[in-house]
Amino acid sequence: MFTGIVENIGRIAAIKHEQGTARIRIAAPSLAAELRIDDSVAVNGICLTVVERTEQYFEVDAVRESLSRTTIPLWKKGFTVNLERGMPATGRFDGHLVQGHVDTTATLRSREKEGKSQILTFETEEDLSAMMVEKGSIAIDGVSLTLVKAEGRQFSVALIPYTLEHSTLGGLRKGDKVNIETDIIGKYIVRQIKANQNLTEELLKKWGYRW
Repeated sequence: MFTGIVENIGRIAAIKHEQGTARIRIAAPSLAAELRIDDSVAVNGICLTVVERTEQYFEVDAVRESLSRTTIPLWKKGFTVNLERGMPATGRFDGHLVQGHVDTTATLRSREKEGKSQILTFETEEDLSAMMVEKGSIAIDGVSLTLVKAEGRQFSVALIPYTLEHSTLGGLRKGDKVNIETDIIGKYIVRQIKANQNLTEELLKKWGYRW
């Protein structure tokens, strides 16, 4: 589990695609030295497992599911990524519950200055809007953020100067794609509501009601 608080920005040193998987080498000297084999690391919000490491870099494998849901197919050598290690049981909880299980991608549609901060508006799949609420939480490329607005296929977030400087979000351009993970609590609520609706419909049919 993660919190969406970026620890470090790494750089893709190499990426090799083979038979539906990808081996990714990430240069991050200040973080790599503290990692161990089998550690979980959120790379732009994607939970990946360390399979190799040195003092200067670490390597992770991405499977077909990750490749189909995330921006990994767009990554190239030199691409920068947000990094966060798995949260220890004794760690301080500063962001929100982030699993590192990306739902899908979103596309940056606009960015507007608001004082020293910026409002970024993204567009994604409409069926995810049920999991997004104003003032709720969302992870964008692994960064824990608060939703300013969520309507239909679009949603907006506000970024303070610190986040713009200490994550890759500050360098996003219109049309760039990002990984998004909606709030896990919202997912469970929506799933339970749908399950209750299906059960109600089945009972009404069983009792002979029609609508």
